[in-house]
This record gives sequence, structure tokens and C-alpha cells, in this order.
Amino acid sequence: MPETETFRIPRHKSHIPAARQRVRKTLAGWGVTGELADAVTLSANELATNAVTHCRVPCARIRITLTLDGPELVLAVSDPDRDGLPRPRDSAPDQESGRGLALVEASADSWGYRQGPYTKSVWARFTLAEKPAGDRVPVPS
Repeated sequence: MPETETFRIPRHKSHIPAARQRVRKTLAGWGVTGELADAVTLSANELATNAVTHCRVPCARIRITLTLDGPELVLAVSDPDRDGLPRPRDSAPDQESGRGLALVEASADSWGYRQGPYTKSVWARFTLAEKPAGDRVPVPS
């Protein structure tokens, strides 16, 4: 049975650090650590920042969902701006922004988006190299 953690943050940049901490805590609780936890947390940061920055719906709440299903972990960040679809950009080295989706693409095994009737969700999929620590079977001595 998959494990899922969903939470919401207000559409304001000041809530991004709390979202990162919540993602990191959830991953640690599932035994996901190291480089994979770093990649998922970085992707969550970038996708949440994009949602907060580009969502055109006032007073929106951003939904962040982590799902651990066997060897696969999926991060999804949703907002109520259904038509504000993600577009990767080529950013010059001296630009301060515009690299978020490139970072997600480099960190995740795959990423994409889907539109619902009133929302859009940008997702990133990660493959676990092995089962999280909590699922490991102890080796007899």
C-alpha cells in the first residue's frame, strides 16, 4: 500500500522554507535520506517556488503531495491556476531565476504536468535505489 503525505501552503514565498522542512521530515520518516532526499527536496523547493511565483489566483493555496509506492517516489505540486502551464526556459548564466524546471529535470527520473478541471499539478518521479531504511529486513548475524 502506498504511503502518502499531503499538505498545503499559502501562496507566498515566505512559506517555501516550511514546505522544504516538511518534505525533508516526511522523507526521513520513510527512511529516504542522502542524495535522493536532497534531489526530492530540491525539486519540491523549485516546484513550490514556481507555483507561488506564477499562480495567478489570489489567495491560492499550494498543495504538495509525496507518494512512496514500492521503489517509486512521486512529488506533485498543485495550484488552482489550471492554464498556467510550466515551460522550461533557457536562462543566461547571469540571470537570477529561470532554472527551476531544469533543476527538476536533472534531479528526477521524469517530470511532467497534468491539468484537472480547476487545477494543474506538476509532478516529478524518482526511483529508489533500494527500499527505504524502515523497510529493510535485518541481516542475521
